Amino acid sequence: MAVIDFEGAVKEVPDDSALLEPCEELGVPFGCTAGECGTCCVVVIEGEENLHPMNDAEKRMGLRDGERLCCQLRIKSGTVKIEL
Repeated sequence: MAVIDFEGAVKEVPDDSALLEPCEELGVPFGCTAGECGTCCVVVIEGEENLHPMNDAEKRMGLRDGERLCCQLRIKSGTVKIEL
Protein backbone atom coordinates (compact mmCIF):
# COMPACT_ATOMS: atom_id res chain seq x y z
CA MET A 1 0.00 0.00 0.00
CA ALA A 2 1.07 3.56 -0.77
CA VAL A 3 0.38 6.63 1.36
CA ILE A 4 -0.57 10.17 0.36
CA ASP A 5 -0.11 12.86 3.03
CA PHE A 6 -1.78 16.20 2.33
CA GLU A 7 -0.81 18.74 4.97
CA GLY A 8 -0.99 16.10 7.72
CA ALA A 9 -4.16 14.34 6.52
CA VAL A 10 -3.17 10.82 5.45
CA LYS A 11 -4.81 8.26 3.18
CA GLU A 12 -3.64 4.77 2.23
CA VAL A 13 -4.11 3.75 -1.41
CA PRO A 14 -3.16 0.68 -3.43
CA ASP A 15 0.25 0.83 -5.14
CA ASP A 16 0.10 2.25 -8.69
CA SER A 17 -3.09 4.24 -7.99
CA ALA A 18 -4.42 7.45 -9.47
CA LEU A 19 -4.60 10.12 -6.76
CA LEU A 20 -7.50 12.31 -7.92
CA GLU A 21 -10.14 10.77 -5.65
CA PRO A 22 -7.90 10.24 -2.59
CA CYS A 23 -6.60 13.82 -2.82
CA GLU A 24 -10.12 15.18 -3.21
CA GLU A 25 -11.15 13.25 -0.07
CA LEU A 26 -8.17 14.78 1.77
CA GLY A 27 -9.27 18.31 0.85
CA VAL A 28 -7.23 19.23 -2.24
CA PRO A 29 -9.34 21.66 -4.31
CA PHE A 30 -10.22 20.59 -7.86
CA GLY A 31 -11.65 22.35 -10.91
CA CYS A 32 -11.66 20.62 -14.28
CA THR A 33 -10.01 17.30 -13.21
CA ALA A 34 -8.47 17.10 -16.70
CA GLY A 35 -5.12 18.82 -16.19
CA GLU A 36 -6.19 22.07 -17.85
CA CYS A 37 -7.05 24.55 -15.09
CA GLY A 38 -4.28 24.12 -12.50
CA THR A 39 -6.64 24.34 -9.51
CA CYS A 40 -5.26 21.11 -8.01
CA CYS A 41 -1.61 22.15 -8.29
CA VAL A 42 0.35 21.07 -5.22
CA VAL A 43 3.98 21.08 -4.13
CA VAL A 44 5.58 17.70 -3.49
CA ILE A 45 7.46 18.05 -0.20
CA GLU A 46 8.68 14.47 0.04
CA GLY A 47 8.53 11.31 -2.06
CA GLU A 48 8.70 12.69 -5.63
CA GLU A 49 10.50 9.47 -6.59
CA ASN A 50 7.38 7.51 -5.60
CA LEU A 51 5.27 9.23 -8.28
CA HIS A 52 5.02 8.36 -11.94
CA PRO A 53 6.72 10.96 -14.19
CA MET A 54 4.81 14.04 -15.37
CA ASN A 55 2.40 13.36 -18.19
CA ASP A 56 1.77 15.62 -21.19
CA ALA A 57 -0.99 17.61 -19.44
CA GLU A 58 1.37 18.50 -16.59
CA LYS A 59 4.18 19.37 -18.99
CA ARG A 60 1.87 21.72 -20.94
CA MET A 61 0.90 23.47 -17.70
CA GLY A 62 4.49 24.73 -17.26
CA LEU A 63 4.76 23.75 -13.61
CA ARG A 64 7.74 24.81 -11.50
CA ASP A 65 10.11 22.31 -9.88
CA GLY A 66 8.27 20.23 -7.30
CA GLU A 67 4.80 21.19 -8.52
CA ARG A 68 2.34 18.58 -9.75
CA LEU A 69 -1.35 18.36 -10.66
CA CYS A 70 -3.25 16.01 -8.32
CA CYS A 71 -5.77 15.18 -11.03
CA GLN A 72 -2.94 13.66 -13.09
CA LEU A 73 -0.87 12.02 -10.33
CA ARG A 74 -0.23 8.30 -10.03
CA ILE A 75 1.68 6.93 -7.05
CA LYS A 76 3.94 3.92 -7.58
CA SER A 77 4.41 3.00 -3.91
CA GLY A 78 5.77 4.46 -0.69
CA THR A 79 4.76 7.78 0.82
CA VAL A 80 4.26 11.14 -0.87
CA LYS A 81 3.79 14.35 1.12
CA ILE A 82 2.12 17.29 -0.63
CA GLU A 83 0.90 20.77 0.28
CA LEU A 84 -0.79 23.68 -1.48
